Amino acid sequence: MNGGANQTQTHARIGFALGLAAYALWGILPIYFKLIEVLPAVDIVAHRVIWSVPFLTVLIALSRGWSKVLQAVRHRRTVGILIMTATLIGANWLLYVHAVTSGHILAASFGYYLNPLANVLLGRFVLHEKLSRLQWTAVAIAAAGISVLAAGALSLFWLSLALCGTFAFYGLLRKIVAADAVTGLAIETVILFPLAFLWLAWRHSQGAALMGGTETLTILLLLAGVISTTPLLLFTAAAKRLQYSALGMLQFIAPTLQFVIGMLYGERVTLAHAIAFPTIWIALGLYVIALLRSPRLPQPPE
Repeated sequence: MNGGANQTQTHARIGFALGLAAYALWGILPIYFKLIEVLPAVDIVAHRVIWSVPFLTVLIALSRGWSKVLQAVRHRRTVGILIMTATLIGANWLLYVHAVTSGHILAASFGYYLNPLANVLLGRFVLHEKLSRLQWTAVAIAAAGISVLAAGALSLFWLSLALCGTFAFYGLLRKIVAADAVTGLAIETVILFPLAFLWLAWRHSQGAALMGGTETLTILLLLAGVISTTPLLLFTAAAKRLQYSALGMLQFIAPTLQFVIGMLYGERVTLAHAIAFPTIWIALGLYVIALLRSPRLPQPPE
């Protein structure tokens, strides 16, 4: 019994570390997109897809994962879910890149502040995960902080809401699909590849430079696959090991880092931000305390 409990706890702690790394990398990702903001958002997303393919191919080859890919594509239900997740993550990437390159990092940050609440609610009512009284208290405090942010960000609320919705449902579907992190992401990328290739081919036919037009942009675009795929792989691996509600609360790390970066790029911070951000971090602290008080870290249901 103790061996099984220790294994479960170790499994969850690895998931916690993976989730922490994923959200930290996502938090600083706006810096990369600011470096290539001269390009249209659709071009940037297309390059993300194109240059993720060789990176994922190498990962699959090194892990000898081709059998897992073949097994996944043989199941109609798995392919169907991955088509949906590919659509969701493609839309999420496009919205996020648009927000960053158009000077709305704070709006993107707010969208990802909404995500933990969406994850907790999906975890509770879709996956039937149980929350303690302290965890519900943390959720209520976070909701109060987010409502203050919502009141001060109504003009771009649609963007924040769309970012929240696409990523929350992406994470939920990736959690239940019968494919590991690398396999699932590889299939999603292949699904999006034809659209990305056709878009860049059309742009080139209209006179746009294929790789940005400068040596610096070319290098940055070639790195797009590694830079954008690494945190997503860490996230999907974490989603397999943690309760979805617990994973959701970790997500406060990314938008907080995005918020700081938004300030560094000169975006205006309102009174609503000054009130809401400390409130949300108090909620995160309470939630982590509730997890640590648990006799063993919870695991997601099969």
